Amino acid sequence: MVLADAHRLLRILTVVAAVGIIAVVVYLATHNPESAPALRCPFKALTGYDCPGCGTQRAVHALFHADFAAAWRYNAALVPALVLALAYIVVPPRHASLLYRPGFNAGVAIAIVAWWILRNLLSI
Repeated sequence: MVLADAHRLLRILTVVAAVGIIAVVVYLATHNPESAPALRCPFKALTGYDCPGCGTQRAVHALFHADFAAAWRYNAALVPALVLALAYIVVPPRHASLLYRPGFNAGVAIAIVAWWILRNLLSI
């Protein structure tokens, strides 16, 4: 009985997450974050520095409008991050041993921190 309730809760949470993601995607596809109300980065508001995700809303909007150059300018890490996220979603764990190796995940974490530092030092 408890297992059935856990599965039911997982299904409900999956549906809620999917609806939320779809809502965000539709909003970003139809509203320009530069002119429409959009979430502001709390890290940037507190420190004045960009976080690794700063510019992602504008970059996603640009991607929806096939403006790849603008998306790259807003957040150059978005495209590799989307490819990696898609790989985690599409490729089953048993077929993607590289994606689930601790060394690979440590490399991704190091790349994120490096991007965070470089984008602030080089103003990119």
